[in-house]
Amino acid sequence: MFIQTEATPNPATLKFLPGKVVMENGTAEFRSAEEAEASPLAARLFEIPGVIGVYFGYDFISVSKEQQEWQHLKPAILGSIMEHFMSGKPVMGSASVLSEVQDAGGEFFDEGDESIVLTIKELLDTRVRPAVAQDGGDITFRGFRDGKVYLNMKGSCAGCPSSTATLKHGVQNLLRHFVPEVQEVEAV
Repeated sequence: MFIQTEATPNPATLKFLPGKVVMENGTAEFRSAEEAEASPLAARLFEIPGVIGVYFGYDFISVSKEQQEWQHLKPAILGSIMEHFMSGKPVMGSASVLSEVQDAGGEFFDEGDESIVLTIKELLDTRVRPAVAQDGGDITFRGFRDGKVYLNMKGSCAGCPSSTATLKHGVQNLLRHFVPEVQEVEAV
């Protein structure tokens, strides 16, 4: 098994591409060892000292670290990913709930803004999320109120030094161009 790695705009996060589907549907993010109990793979990665975040996309795994250097962490992470996929165990435990499903229940917007929200979501899904996934992260819709779009940043996007610029100059300008009702974009 050959696992590729890619740098992300966030120096504290590295993207691992195992050459296999990681999450068939949705995504999953883990910010603590307790949360990682929902996934045998995430739990295994959190056993590595210095790992502070794990994010699963369709065909990649983003791992975030504390202060340690990647040259010290990378071999252990690669070994854990390889051992997991060779074992045949599932990535997610049977009782786990995908973060996409959890996120859907937390959306907020006025009923009168439903058509605006549908347009915003379509733009996010077709233009923003594929580009952000290439960097090992994800941006999901959380809400829309008074001209302000609220987005949730996950994976390498969470805590990334360039995430503010991505939101303000990239996503905000795109949404304002196509949806005149959008005045501002903010991360939650």
